[in-house]
Amino acid sequence: MEELERENRRIRRLETLIDVVFGITLWRLFILLPRPSDNPDWITLMDMLKDSGMQFLVVVIALVIVIIYWLQSHTLFKYLVKTDTVHSVLSVLQLFSLLLFLYAIAVGVELKADASTRVFESSMACLLGVFSFAAWYYALNKGGLTTSSLSEEEAKAISERIKAEPVTAAITIPFAYSMWMWEVSWFIYPIVVYLYQRRLRKFFEQT
Repeated sequence: MEELERENRRIRRLETLIDVVFGITLWRLFILLPRPSDNPDWITLMDMLKDSGMQFLVVVIALVIVIIYWLQSHTLFKYLVKTDTVHSVLSVLQLFSLLLFLYAIAVGVELKADASTRVFESSMACLLGVFSFAAWYYALNKGGLTTSSLSEEEAKAISERIKAEPVTAAITIPFAYSMWMWEVSWFIYPIVVYLYQRRLRKFFEQT
């Protein structure tokens, strides 16, 4: 009984840490949005967007990415009953990648955005997803870390679904060398999700 309570506290502490870091990251990203006080010459919203439209779009994309990963984290932890050293390390590496993603966005906003800053941002978003998938994959295959109520079909569906984010981030990297194309390339995310869902349906139809 004491062992079970200890394991429950450990997984809850890890989940709380992840929630706190994601919450702080969202707040730090939000304050990177352009504000009227940044330029006294801005009189209307269109004035601000005309000068800082790219910054606004990049930060909004980053906010959406972080929210998606955070919601994904909540889904994964719903099926976890405990953690161990390896899983905790992978989860912390995921948070480290999240902070590097925040740093990459801040660098792109505060310096002149170019191909190098966009590649940095996409790479960190991809790495964030890779560590998220690695932690989930380890939990599934370690045994005892996930709830017994998790069916094989559900596990397969989640494993396929969470690949969409890092794959999308990787796809955007070649577009980093063209202004606006990198920002637009992030909108392929729904298509990537759809393709993974279609692949999953075909898999279940064949089994």
